[in-house]
Amino acid sequence: MGMHQYLQSLSNLETIQRAPGFFKYQNHSVAAHSFKVAETAQFLGDVEENAGQPVDWRSLYEKALNHDYNERFIGDIKTPVKYATKSLRGMLADVEHKLSQNFVQNEIPTEFQAAYSRRLSEGKDDTLEGQILSVADKIDLLYESFGEIQKGNPEPVFTDIYQESLKTIVAFKQLASVQYFLKAVLPEMLAEPFTNQDKLQALTHEILTTD
Repeated sequence: MGMHQYLQSLSNLETIQRAPGFFKYQNHSVAAHSFKVAETAQFLGDVEENAGQPVDWRSLYEKALNHDYNERFIGDIKTPVKYATKSLRGMLADVEHKLSQNFVQNEIPTEFQAAYSRRLSEGKDDTLEGQILSVADKIDLLYESFGEIQKGNPEPVFTDIYQESLKTIVAFKQLASVQYFLKAVLPEMLAEPFTNQDKLQALTHEILTTD
């Protein structure tokens, strides 16, 4: 038993494509997504710290870097399917948890098992770091869908993903980092010229003004 299997498995995340089954102008791997979420979470953490909130940076980085590692076991399931029902989402989470714990017990050396059991557990919890992860994950998904919309991708699913992602971000509007994103970053995104710009701006305005 050693760390070889874990380190080798990191390459598997490069081959798992996000949003499978849909035409995309630009493919994104789970590995790339994890890096971008970690970078985004870092920025959001900076905003929170500047606003006077204490940030547990170790926890934040661990949550962000590892949040989708378990997809190496079951792949990236289409968003509409993954969130079809609360019970289905719960069952998928349970499968991921059991597979990850089996992996830790069977492949990770004993002296590191507690650390990796923590790192590969669900990171989106009620802590500030867990909430930042939830937002960072959706910001990257928002940008992925926006990139397809910007390029004129005719698949309507990317508008649905954009809408679902923004609604989730808005649900955390009590966070200083989310307020900053909505006021300073999102307007810059929507100011860039692209096909159906007016339609997406109107959809965004509707989401932001709906309680």
